[in-house]
Amino acid sequence: MTTTPTTGNTVNDTGDLGSKATDIHRPRTPIPFRRLLAVEARKLFDTRNGKIIFAIMIVLTLASVIGRGVASGPHLHTLIGTAGIGFGTLLPVLGILTVTGEWSHRTALTTFALEPRRLRVPAAKCLSLLITTVAACLFAILVAIPVTAVVSGVQDVPATWEVEPLALLGWIATGVLVVAEGLALGMLLLNAPAAIVILLVTPVVWSAVSGLGATGKALAGWLDLNTTANPLMAGDMTGGDAARLAVSAIVWIVVPMTAGAVRVIRKEVN
Repeated sequence: MTTTPTTGNTVNDTGDLGSKATDIHRPRTPIPFRRLLAVEARKLFDTRNGKIIFAIMIVLTLASVIGRGVASGPHLHTLIGTAGIGFGTLLPVLGILTVTGEWSHRTALTTFALEPRRLRVPAAKCLSLLITTVAACLFAILVAIPVTAVVSGVQDVPATWEVEPLALLGWIATGVLVVAEGLALGMLLLNAPAAIVILLVTPVVWSAVSGLGATGKALAGWLDLNTTANPLMAGDMTGGDAARLAVSAIVWIVVPMTAGAVRVIRKEVN
């Protein structure tokens, strides 16, 4: 056995490196998707934007439920719907910031160097936020239940606890669709301010369009996601309602999400 003075690695008589040498050509172990999901979920709560948005969301949820309970009485169904107003607006904005953050903060180069399969990163971002949306809906329900009981006791009136299961599931599904719309806009534009403006202005535009007559109302009835999701949230969808919801979801979620995925794959990272 001899030792090379330049590297300090042990070399046998045939010239092969010994067991102490590192094989630089060994393929790197792929990052498991569950680890990407855990990292992206942690980013939602660790970043400054995430902390501020979640703090505001919790305060708005508590304030809106308590205020509505005092004003309209202990009606559980009404209070649950009120609880969704805050995070129904803030979570799509957080989704836009989540999927555009790699590009606005110029960390995409590092991220995609660690995970070259680019689509796995936005997939983990989207899935983590959609799971968080379902958790936020459950949190709203947990807030509305005790508030209903307390308001009933304070006002000395019987509480209304009836909630249609289909309406409750539809309300959660609507929240997921709204957040998915924000994620799709963010992936398509990769620009947070532009995507947020479009997200917030779109309901106003569709409201104006629906007031232009029968044609405008028909367009909104097929293309406005907020309008087509109303039967889902009410829990009484028909076949025609499902078709209109599918069309609006394709326009506002599937198409921009697909185009955004293609853009993420092809976009130059610098």
